This record gives sequence, structure tokens and C-alpha cells, in this order.
Amino acid sequence: MSMKWWLIPLFAGTLVAQDAQRFFYSKSFPGSTPAYVQVTLEKSGEAVYREAPDDDQPLTFKLTDTETAEVYLLVEKLDNFKRPIESGLKVAFMGTKTFRLEKGAEKREVQFNYSEDPSASLLWDWCERMTESAQHRIALDRAAKYDKLGVVKALDLLGSAIERKRVVGLEQYLPTLDRIVKNESYMHTARARASEIAEYIRAGALKAQ
Repeated sequence: MSMKWWLIPLFAGTLVAQDAQRFFYSKSFPGSTPAYVQVTLEKSGEAVYREAPDDDQPLTFKLTDTETAEVYLLVEKLDNFKRPIESGLKVAFMGTKTFRLEKGAEKREVQFNYSEDPSASLLWDWCERMTESAQHRIALDRAAKYDKLGVVKALDLLGSAIERKRVVGLEQYLPTLDRIVKNESYMHTARARASEIAEYIRAGALKAQ
């Protein structure tokens, strides 16, 4: 055998590294709250949300395989960002958005304020839903920990967002929802609402199997 045994895992690791891809999205909009958001999404579905480029306490969550595939399909439809997508039209400033695909040392990115490309619009909407999902998670976790009277409001906002299809990676909320359901120090209304949302999420997960 000409190939040394120790070269096999090294070669396999190289192939994995070459195939690894990361999608990056950011929006900078001074004056808005938050003024900056950033999401990275791995091909595995692992996502990381930050509200500053140097945020050292990012929020992590996971998209389903279907959700992740839809995001990366749109990246492909945009030629992996090899071409501009800015419309150039005189429209109101809606924040500087950045799409970037990272594959090993190779990086391709585009920046835009407004795009007429249907795939760019759909990808932007996915990014907005990822950021909104993270923000609902932050609000719910914060209320559950520091503001028990505000838990019902956080749950109602989350439930409304789910109904409007603005939330992705639904299973990320289950640990907090389950803690609320099991903790009698929360109001009955909060525990009942948390139970309702958790049951809805689990029912959806079972249908997807």
C-alpha cells in the first residue's frame, strides 16, 4: 500500500475544510435599535447572532435542515455573490446590508441598500427572520430571568411572531418555555401560554420527521 495510514484522516480533514461554508449577514442602520445586527449560518444549521462586530456574548441557535437548505439555495441563485445586487434606485435608506459567503480562505460579498432581485429580497427576508427570532429569544430569556411580570408579554409577542411566520429555528425556545411551565413562581397565565407555544413547536417538529 503506497498511501501511509496517517495520511488518510489528514486528507479527509482537508476535504471537509474545503467544503465548509459559512453565510454571513449584517445590517448597519445608525439610529435604529439595535443599530447593528449580524448573523452567521453554517451549512450544518448552526447560527450565531451578534449586535456588535465584537460582541463577546453572542446568541447561538440552530436552523432545521430544511431552513438551512433554503437559505443556501438562495445564495446559489445569487451566484454566490459574484455579481452586484444593489438596484441603484433612489429610495429611502434602509440600512447597509452585507451578504458574504466564506469558503475556506475564499470570501465573496455584496453590499446593498435596496435590491430588486427576487432572490436577494427573499434572502434578506430570511436574514430578518433570523435576527427577529434571536431578538425574541433574548427578550424571553431576559424576562424569564429578571422580569417575571413581563413574561406574558414576551410570550405573546413570540406567539404572534410564530403565527406570522417570522420565527425560524423554533426548537431554540423549548428550554426556556419548559422552565416557565415547570416553575410555579410564574403566573398561571404565563405557564399556560408557554405550554401552548411549546406544544405547538413540538407538534411541528413531529410533522417534519
